[in-house]
Amino acid sequence: MRLMGIDYGEKRIGLAISDEAGDFAFAHSVVDNCPTCWGAVLEKIKDLVQEKNVAQIVLGESVNYKGEPNPIMIKIKLFKKKLEHKLSLPVVYQSETMTTSESLRDPGRTGPRGNVSDKRKIFKINKNDASAAALILRSYIERQSARNTDA
Repeated sequence: MRLMGIDYGEKRIGLAISDEAGDFAFAHSVVDNCPTCWGAVLEKIKDLVQEKNVAQIVLGESVNYKGEPNPIMIKIKLFKKKLEHKLSLPVVYQSETMTTSESLRDPGRTGPRGNVSDKRKIFKINKNDASAAALILRSYIERQSARNTDA
């Protein structure tokens, strides 16, 4: 079963896709977010879901270290409802704690965004959003795998 991971952000939405067996997560792309034009955003996601034959969506759940929802969760919950309505697919949450910071790690950089040219910086930011989605998806896959081996 192919899965899609989504890292929702106010400016960009990172997307990741699993392999057909749902065992591995791969960063795919980034969609510019525009809450006032979610129709276009959802249409782009729907096209990718159909193209890749995705059966389930894994959406990053933004919580703090105490497990309490961050303020952005209001928008994420609304986005989840819109996704479910538009795609008629199950959408499940997976904690996204530390996924963005983990996707930013690069031993060759001097800081979280490094000293790079503007064009390279934009590319790396977009790559990081998709990488964060892949980390969310990977966490979900690992959690499901652990549950299956415990059963």
